[in-house]
Amino acid sequence: MEKIAVIGAGMMGQGIAEVFAAKGYPVAIYDCRIEALAQTREKARAGFKLLGMDENAAENISTRNSLEECVRDANIVFECAVENLEVKQNLFVEMARYTGGNCILASNTSVIPITRIGEKVADGYRVLGTHWWNPPALIPLVEVVQTERTDIKMIESCIDLLKRAGKVAVHVKRDVAGFVANRMQHALWREAISIVEHGICDAATVDLCVKNSFGMRLPVLAPLENADLVGLDLTLAIHNTILSEIESSPNPSPYLIDKVNKGELGMKTGKGFYDNWTPETSQAVRTRLSSYLKKVVLEK
Repeated sequence: MEKIAVIGAGMMGQGIAEVFAAKGYPVAIYDCRIEALAQTREKARAGFKLLGMDENAAENISTRNSLEECVRDANIVFECAVENLEVKQNLFVEMARYTGGNCILASNTSVIPITRIGEKVADGYRVLGTHWWNPPALIPLVEVVQTERTDIKMIESCIDLLKRAGKVAVHVKRDVAGFVANRMQHALWREAISIVEHGICDAATVDLCVKNSFGMRLPVLAPLENADLVGLDLTLAIHNTILSEIESSPNPSPYLIDKVNKGELGMKTGKGFYDNWTPETSQAVRTRLSSYLKKVVLEK
């Protein structure tokens, strides 16, 4: 059984460690913040209890006081540090120094190109991306991102491991910004913001339209399946009419920029696209999401 190392005991690192620990894999986790490491097993127990899983699986997680000690015998290292290129580059140089040539070095970044993260690593054939989604225990997808230097055998080994851990692992063959799912998600967000910005409807109406139409069928009928279902001739006819009208700006919306500049940041400030966020209404959204995801996972 592979030995897993996780660098970073934040929300994502903790969640990734729990996924593998739940399946019986030995997981070593390192973080320069001693207080974060001290809470790792306690958080894992709480997470397993919440999902109705064996709390004793937390014993598969051990903490390490140094990066070298954490990764020394690992078969794969998941880097979950802050979204800072220099920090990640330096970590990958260290990770490569302390691990063998067969150890996979994976970054969980969601925005920084994997190529740039691993550009200072001499043996770049073992550097790849593994974009997990939050929360890792409940969202099945992990995007495994290949760079021009990545050995395909490393991609295949990583995907195999992730599938054995219960994840839906997919091969992203080119290292592009946003990978696959985030590109589509933010294309939708760009259009949603544009619709509100141009006075077509308000934010609540945008969200109601999504939740009560195509959003309902997305889990069982994804975009390209749907295109084949209705026919590519109809899809082409629709695109000939609508694409020229859809937001295509390569820059963030001025409406969004203005809200950020005014400190209207969403739930954390009480106002964003919606004007009336309170601690209670914000928590209600989080609880609704968590309950929905748990129901979906447990039903499977």
